[in-house]
Amino acid sequence: TKKFSKKKIVVAIDGKKNPPGSPRPRLEVLIMGGEEPSGMDVVEWAKRVEELGAGEILLTSKDADGTKDGYDIEMTKAVAEAVSIPVTASGGAGKLEDLYLAVTEAKAANVLCASVFHFGEITIPEAKKYLKAKGIQVL
Repeated sequence: TKKFSKKKIVVAIDGKKNPPGSPRPRLEVLIMGGEEPSGMDVVEWAKRVEELGAGEILLTSKDADGTKDGYDIEMTKAVAEAVSIPVTASGGAGKLEDLYLAVTEAKAANVLCASVFHFGEITIPEAKKYLKAKGIQVL
């Protein structure tokens, strides 16, 4: 961050939930393209990358990614409440309400959508209009 501003450094974190009682962290960082468990706790790693100078976190739930069943509210909220930098929720958007819940319940600063836009299930103007109507500031 000495050469670039903090705002230009976004750290991507892939995470997954482990079952209760597992010896692994409840919310675990995945590495190698989100394929291998790391043993690191998602929240602790998010706090560490903030300390290292990250200006934003792109948090992808590998459990929710591609499901269109909604973002991982638990994981996103845990990270958003643990750091002071913006967190972008990724993985799981399937309907307009999912975007709203990620911002309001999970405290995400931004939402990333992919397949719903790629396949025309939701348009960007629809998403913006919906969020604005719900009182969410949208650029």
